[in-house]
Amino acid sequence: MPQQGRVIATRERPSPVAGAPLWCDAQDFGLRGDGVTNDQPALSALVDRLGEGYAADGRARVIYCPPGIYSIRDAGTIWRSGVSLIGAGPGATRFMLSNEGNRAAPTPLAYWTTVQHGADRERHIADCTFADFEIDGSGVAMAEYSYLAKGLGLQYVVRGVFRNLYIHHTGATGLGCDFLQDTLIDGVVVVGCGRLDNGEEMGGAGIGIGIGGWGAVERCTISNCTTLGNGTNGIFLELQKPHWTPPRGYRIVGCHSQANRFGISDWGADGLIVSACTLTENLEAGFDVSANGTAGIAGRGGILSDCVIDRNVRDGISVGNTPGSYTIRGNRISGNGWYGYHQHDLGNGYEGPASDVVIDNNEFWDNGLDGIRVDRPMVDATVTNNRIRSNGRQCAPAASGSGESVRYDRRGVSDRAAVWTTDGHRGKLLRAGSRRALVIGNTGMELELADLRPDAAIAWNEDVPPPGTRYELPAAAPVRAGITVNARFESATVRGNRIWDSHDDPTQRYGMWISDRGACVSCRIEDNDLAGNAEAALRLDTRPVGGRWDRNHVEVD
Repeated sequence: MPQQGRVIATRERPSPVAGAPLWCDAQDFGLRGDGVTNDQPALSALVDRLGEGYAADGRARVIYCPPGIYSIRDAGTIWRSGVSLIGAGPGATRFMLSNEGNRAAPTPLAYWTTVQHGADRERHIADCTFADFEIDGSGVAMAEYSYLAKGLGLQYVVRGVFRNLYIHHTGATGLGCDFLQDTLIDGVVVVGCGRLDNGEEMGGAGIGIGIGGWGAVERCTISNCTTLGNGTNGIFLELQKPHWTPPRGYRIVGCHSQANRFGISDWGADGLIVSACTLTENLEAGFDVSANGTAGIAGRGGILSDCVIDRNVRDGISVGNTPGSYTIRGNRISGNGWYGYHQHDLGNGYEGPASDVVIDNNEFWDNGLDGIRVDRPMVDATVTNNRIRSNGRQCAPAASGSGESVRYDRRGVSDRAAVWTTDGHRGKLLRAGSRRALVIGNTGMELELADLRPDAAIAWNEDVPPPGTRYELPAAAPVRAGITVNARFESATVRGNRIWDSHDDPTQRYGMWISDRGACVSCRIEDNDLAGNAEAALRLDTRPVGGRWDRNHVEVD
């Protein structure tokens, strides 16, 4: 079987070629780091010089950039194998990207791509480390969006290391590197990237990894990274071509994704492992499995474990159009505006039922709507040993107001005449004339609103409404349950779950609800404790067909 990306070790240790030192101080080779001189030409020349040395003798080189502000203007640097770029630490060594002399130039710090440079498996980048510096992309402005307006944009990388980087405010993705083999991304902080992306363009993420170029296995770990306020995803994996095999081998461990559009997204991997991450305050979902990527292929067979997924504006976990075989285990999924776990149709990708999804030993609590919501067919699902409590917090009736008591600001509304249930409007769409905003929480008289987009300064789709403008809030969903089946649910096992509402004023009305659009066929619903919900343990608008319903506790002692 071919071992892609491996290089046979050799005892030979050739001497470095003349004029291409193994280690060099960038300021000895023409870079100034004074924040005024354009250091891009000198950097490009040095990378070429050392890259030629690596090609000649096979020995990797290191460029060290001492503390300073290195201005990179009007062109990106085409990177070479065997050349590493090391700084004195973020804040000390800073690369300032700008393109005021050529607004058509996206100006990444370093790139090597298939379209621009012919990158492929045979013409890959190898043995490169990027570590201990900052990239500031705020100086790049373009008339039209370009996915190349990244901090780092390399394709087909072997033995790459990206460590201790601070990348912020790039026009497109901050760290946008594709087809990574035997690569580590560790301790990277990415803030406010994708600022030129309107939400419908390619890229625009904090860390965005295109996958599939190496075949069935790509070995890459993303660990200990922080992504904050990026235009689309905090971190995403995206299969690049629909006929490629979704690869195995990717892991995302110990990362924090906050206030992005999506926290972490699986758009086409096979067996992605996401563990011990914190996904909070993201505008669409904390964790997303869907076919929204370039290839229109959703992830499958992944494992999401031991994560905190809370206070996301809409869903905690959003899963759509995947063939399934996903495992969701041991997570805390709480305080999200809509559903804790939502299986639904997102319009792209696989059209059949999701099969063999496992939802096991999770904590679902304080979510705005249902703890678990099935809006798309599932087969052979396993929902076991979860604690699903006190959901349905979006319980307040419709409300409106206007006049002297009503005031607006960029991210909030106050109505001194209101008497609202705390957080009873969470997740609702607020209307004030033609203006719209999403509610993320409320007190008795004040609404807190979600930003219109990541890293925005306002929640509204237009200007802030004038004082006194009439507002309207819709009624809450009339039925809210721990588990809701609103599609065909076939051959599922629902066992050993504790589903209840412990609040003095409970809002989770039913333990389990099969709606008039749902169908529970040949399922095993056993050993669940459904006592203690606001109205009843069960609501069966559609009677179950076949299967077993046994030993479920439905009475309050």
